[in-house]
Amino acid sequence: MAGKAIISTMKAELLFRQRIDYDDGTIVEMALWRVSSPVPPSTHGLKYSLFYGRPGARQVGYDNERGKGDHRHFRGVETAYAFRSVEQLMADFWSDVRVLRGGK
Repeated sequence: MAGKAIISTMKAELLFRQRIDYDDGTIVEMALWRVSSPVPPSTHGLKYSLFYGRPGARQVGYDNERGKGDHRHFRGVETAYAFRSVEQLMADFWSDVRVLRGGK
């Protein structure tokens, strides 16, 4: 994953992990953990990392890391992300992936 998730000082339970390899060389890697306490400044009990791109070249990413909180990477631009639910997070991520894959 782009920027491997490091959860060293908190207890984490892996809830979901998936990798999809596309014929054009792009990949999707997704991981979601339940954590014993929120990753500051996030206020929810989840740690996540969603990636679409090529190895070493992220085109879309959603994650929450200590100090940054929930945020989105899209075509090299990082913006804050308002986390509402896992379902909405996944919908937003896949919407961005579809845009970059031309609706595929």
